[in-house]
Amino acid sequence: MIVEGYRECRRALDNGYRPFAIFHCPELYLKSENEPQLVADAERAGADVFTCSKAAFVKMAYKERPDGLLMTGPHVAKRLADLELPPNALVIVTESIEKPGNLGTILRSADAANVAAVIVCDRTTDIHNPNVVRASTGTMFSVPIVEASSEEALSWLKAHGFSILAATPHAEKLHFEVDLTGNVAIALGAEQYGLTQRWMDGAELRVRIPMLGLADSLNVSAAATILVYEAVRQRIAAGIDQVPAFVPWHGEGRHDH
Repeated sequence: MIVEGYRECRRALDNGYRPFAIFHCPELYLKSENEPQLVADAERAGADVFTCSKAAFVKMAYKERPDGLLMTGPHVAKRLADLELPPNALVIVTESIEKPGNLGTILRSADAANVAAVIVCDRTTDIHNPNVVRASTGTMFSVPIVEASSEEALSWLKAHGFSILAATPHAEKLHFEVDLTGNVAIALGAEQYGLTQRWMDGAELRVRIPMLGLADSLNVSAAATILVYEAVRQRIAAGIDQVPAFVPWHGEGRHDH
């Protein structure tokens, strides 16, 4: 797989990723004090180091405005049997998500909400696509990712005592009217068709997100964030998750939004 960009490479290395190689172009660096340290860290992690000309790096880069850093390395997907889950685990299940950007954004929200794992079922896009890495801003290296069939995932979730939540416009309850503090799996379907009947039948918790305008649905990654943060709100209120410490902003440096 390809990991491109300072932030993405930094987060990969910080989470124990061991790349095969790192390609770098000092001429394209954005912050010269940070990039050499990252290259050195990648080399210590076992990567071969290749210094590239600007023309060569731009040719290999996926980003429109490359910052001179690109790693190649092994895939990160795990098996269901590899997962080690905490009590009251919160997981996200995706079924046949098509767009790399949506999958990457879901992974970014999963990291922010301290989700225990993301289970990718019946995939229709490569989860190691560079655009998945980019949309996740490198957080895909901090969240365990599993590939499985829907049948495997449903059986595993039931065997481990998970309640499955499915959002549908036809549900009676709103998404904040169900208990999301135990072992909960939030299931998300394909962009165009939503969840298949297999997942709807397997869901104990069927909810709808209130839609007050003309649109009758949200982008799948937006729906994922709304649902997962309702679970976070409930878990903080129940004392399962802790509120992170407040960090004041002094107007300096680059911040994610």
